[in-house]
Amino acid sequence: MSAVRKEYKRVTTKSVVEMKANGEKISMLTAYDYTFAKLLDSAGIDVLLVGDSASNVMAGHETTLPITLDQMIYHASSVVRGVNRALIVVDLPFGTYQSDPKKALRSAIRIMKESGAHAIKLEGGKEEAESIKRIVNAGIPVMGHLGLTPQSIHQFGSFALRAKEEAEAQKLKEDAKLLEQLGCFAIVLEKIPATLAEEVAKSLHIPIIGIGAGSAVDGQVLVMQDMLGMSNEFQPRFLRKYANLQEVITNAVSHYIEDVKSVDFPNEKEQY
Repeated sequence: MSAVRKEYKRVTTKSVVEMKANGEKISMLTAYDYTFAKLLDSAGIDVLLVGDSASNVMAGHETTLPITLDQMIYHASSVVRGVNRALIVVDLPFGTYQSDPKKALRSAIRIMKESGAHAIKLEGGKEEAESIKRIVNAGIPVMGHLGLTPQSIHQFGSFALRAKEEAEAQKLKEDAKLLEQLGCFAIVLEKIPATLAEEVAKSLHIPIIGIGAGSAVDGQVLVMQDMLGMSNEFQPRFLRKYANLQEVITNAVSHYIEDVKSVDFPNEKEQY
């Protein structure tokens, strides 16, 4: 039985906590530009994540590591201009917060001041406690990220399922509880066993957003380009494609090329 949906004119960090309390699932997608942000917001998405995955899907890098703070601010600013309702969360990119809480705060302040976004997200648990504490104490909302953390891909060595073993699962549970205590308003859990994600979600008051973490969490997030089927290269088990835009776009462009070559475009009605 689904929960009664409350209408929010503007989704805030308080709204998503309230959604969890009311049993309403939270919808979240990535966005990196004005045009798509406006479309997703108009469709009623709850949260937009300006993810460091822009490094992959927008710039073509193999990992999220190369993207810079300036580039994240550029993408976030573009998204902000297209949104009226959704909560906008921005990833702190690799190298802008690890091991230096003062630098972490400066990075978060730049994102908030220069982009107009509503919150930041960063990866890690206990290791990033001081950075999270400084950012939260400055009045900046923080979303945590545990499980498969892409910025640590070279440490992990692969994108395989995380927290399968008891020791790692226990650390994840402890980290999640710590993030709540430090003041995070939500946590993303990526690619972990569904039973573990459910246990974490039930043990915390703040919402748990899953990606490859089962259905018993408080919301779901996917990379927009993946769920719209704009590429066939990335096909993990957790991904459901809601469209096949790769085919649609390829066919449209092929049709355009043929019309240009055959002088069918522009026709008389399309000229001045």
